[in-house]
Amino acid sequence: MKFTDGFWLSRPGLTPRYAVEVDDIRVDERAGTMTVYASTTRIEHRGDTLNRALLTVTYSAPAEGVIRVRVQHHSGAVPVVPAFALAADPGFGPGIHVDDEQGILDAGGLSVRVHRTGGWQVDFERDGAPVTHSLARSVAHISGGEGTWMHEQLALGPGERIYGLGERFGALIKNGQTVDSWNADGGTSSEQSYKSIPFYLSSRGYGVLVDSPDHVSFEVGSEVNTRVQFSVPGETLDYHVIAGPTPKDVLRRYTGLTGRPARVPAWSFGLWLTTSFTASYDEGSVTEFIDGMAARDLPLSVFHFDCFWMREYQWTDFEWDPRTFPDPEGQLARLHDRGLRVSAWINPYIAQRSRLFDEARERGYLLRRTDGGVWQWDLWQAGMGIVDFTNPEAAEWYVAHLERLMAQGVDTFKTDFGERIPHEGVVWHDGSDPARMHNYYPFLYNEAVFRALERRYGVGEAVVFARSATVGSQQFPVHWGGDSDSTYLSMAESLRGGLSLALSGFGYWSHDIGGFEGTPDAGLFKRWLAFGLLSSHSRLHGSSSLRVPWAFDEEAVDITRQFTRLKMRLMPYLLGAAEQAHAEGIPMMRPMVLEFPDDRSGFDADAQYMLGDALLVAPVLSADGAVEYYLPEGEWTSLLDGSVQEGRRWVVESHDYDSIPARVRPGTVLPWGAVDDRPEYDWADGVTLRCFQLPDGYDAETTVPGADGTATAFRVRREGARIIASSSDARAAWSLQAGSATATADGAGTLTITIEDNR
Repeated sequence: MKFTDGFWLSRPGLTPRYAVEVDDIRVDERAGTMTVYASTTRIEHRGDTLNRALLTVTYSAPAEGVIRVRVQHHSGAVPVVPAFALAADPGFGPGIHVDDEQGILDAGGLSVRVHRTGGWQVDFERDGAPVTHSLARSVAHISGGEGTWMHEQLALGPGERIYGLGERFGALIKNGQTVDSWNADGGTSSEQSYKSIPFYLSSRGYGVLVDSPDHVSFEVGSEVNTRVQFSVPGETLDYHVIAGPTPKDVLRRYTGLTGRPARVPAWSFGLWLTTSFTASYDEGSVTEFIDGMAARDLPLSVFHFDCFWMREYQWTDFEWDPRTFPDPEGQLARLHDRGLRVSAWINPYIAQRSRLFDEARERGYLLRRTDGGVWQWDLWQAGMGIVDFTNPEAAEWYVAHLERLMAQGVDTFKTDFGERIPHEGVVWHDGSDPARMHNYYPFLYNEAVFRALERRYGVGEAVVFARSATVGSQQFPVHWGGDSDSTYLSMAESLRGGLSLALSGFGYWSHDIGGFEGTPDAGLFKRWLAFGLLSSHSRLHGSSSLRVPWAFDEEAVDITRQFTRLKMRLMPYLLGAAEQAHAEGIPMMRPMVLEFPDDRSGFDADAQYMLGDALLVAPVLSADGAVEYYLPEGEWTSLLDGSVQEGRRWVVESHDYDSIPARVRPGTVLPWGAVDDRPEYDWADGVTLRCFQLPDGYDAETTVPGADGTATAFRVRREGARIIASSSDARAAWSLQAGSATATADGAGTLTITIEDNR
């Protein structure tokens, strides 16, 4: 939200009260806080203190490298919920020093320095060097019109880029943009977002989380060119500055505060096929889809039933439509017999015609209006109400229906919707503030479903396909990119959304291969296949048309087979990247700035990504096969054909449908699985250690996860023209490969390859 008319004037009807100078600083050693009282005018004599606002700014440190800032005008309001659940380190306490010149709170790796003389100036510093500042006309209380707001502005340095703020489908770099953190169901071609995350990450190695699920407005160099402004309605603004020094360090600390992504089951990395949305399907056609995949030797892991597995006008009633699925238990058992998992679409709404509506209404399980009646509308489903997950009994009731479906054989749920949550004229069971619940609702919804899956199938075996999200929702993976169009432009915007989400703390991400709205031509579908199968999770899904590969052409069948089998071979590598997402909060799909923070040439490379730390992928986003992408320094080898490109430059190539820029980072030992028809296997048995451009003196360990929870470690080193690998684990056969040279061992042992050029 913009408050100014140029630099000098305020917008008509608005009255800003800026922090002008420091009046006093007080320290509470026991609480670990440093509180600054800032006058909103220069105080020349005692009379100037009368009839003036005073702003209170409190600094604390919930964890090492994290500084919390609370800015308040009036502090006497009743605390409001919901609030993000942030995990402070109870054993950590900051160092605080105050003298006549300054007040300093040191969080270890990050400190804040408040100047007591002159005008308002606050410096956030890492190891004594400033990373950003709060300067004059930065901290303010704004009143006027129908409300009040608090805002802060943090300085932008020359060349500094800002990323994140949730799943945003516009430019990856947010500089110059106005971003409203307010969830909406707007598709991928708009400025709206299904997953609004009030957190941004700077290329200078720090992050900022605005700690509010309310409507947070960001002006990223779009009101004051040299500042990021963020504002919230009301009298209090809470935000956290999170230290690096690298973007990965920022995400580690951010997800340490807000929650790390859960482990997901290995089967979820296989190919998902769906019925599509409104396309015609029944039990017979579903069987035909699966038979068609098997007949064409196309590996398939999950089959998903979209909305019309239930009857029209009755979403959600959790009942199979008997006209099209007369024997759901039998059908799901037959799918399991074929080695498939089953996914079912759900949403958190109860249509009036659903048999559950009256029951939920009478028990108080639906969101209510202020007059006591049920809130309803006809958008999406006729007369639908919204399940009130702030009511524990309502959540248990909803989950009980999911448990019944799981007993029938459903393994996972697509948790659709959760964005258009009303914020005016409604009352939540627990008294939650309606404006704050608008963004927070997806957390409660997906948490309830995810925990139900964990209870039934075990920790590490739960997975959902979620669309809406807020801060902390990364704990309940996987998330997909919403309703894209079947165009090359929409494929590009979907990718930008996924990369922005990755820089917002989300470890896994997927999208609808081929696009959701419309029907892709065969060329676009084949291009999207390569991209989708080199994403963390891969799903064939559409709206009114099917996405079975043979509906396009025979080459699409071949491309599906090729890239699905490629992904299955990559499972030992992908599982390592997934474990890093779970343990450290580092996403599987990584924008270039995350993996190469010192290479400014790749900062705006928004049409490519690193899949894990070693594999660069650049989707082909044009009908003619032309693609331009950036390679960092070194010699990068194609995973598909072995060709080598020199880096530190932009590369232009042309690719056929069976090809994509997928280049391996120099200095990589890539574990290559022995099985290509399923994601679940003994990944260490028969694994090949593929060596790419290992420098002389390389000596590192490569770990391959095991299905039983154990891991096999291989030590690889290069000594001149020799590459030597060894393992003390005798359970599995394995191979060592560099270029065309391969050596194979049965069980434990040491392998040596002599190479000519390390290619």
